[in-house]
Amino acid sequence: MDQNVKEQQNGDYALIKDVEDIQLGKFDRRLPCCGCGIGWFCLLLGFLFPLAWYYGTILYFGKYYNKDPRERAGLEANAIAALICTIAVVVTVAVILFI
Repeated sequence: MDQNVKEQQNGDYALIKDVEDIQLGKFDRRLPCCGCGIGWFCLLLGFLFPLAWYYGTILYFGKYYNKDPRERAGLEANAIAALICTIAVVVTVAVILFI
């Protein structure tokens, strides 16, 4: 800390806030859906109802994660799961129709 004070006195930089000052930020609140977020909740629910993956994908492409960046990973996982599900359905339908 002494070096920071010396640099501040020299005019090299100014502290914006104290490091020890803990303030509640925008993202300190819990995520919805039991704290795991909408994206991860849709991913887990998608194993029972695959349409939930498509709902999460729509939220991802609609940039829902701009409201809370912590949602981005779960929504990306939904997009990947929806892609895999779509490919599996297309291959299954193709095999059934052409065999």
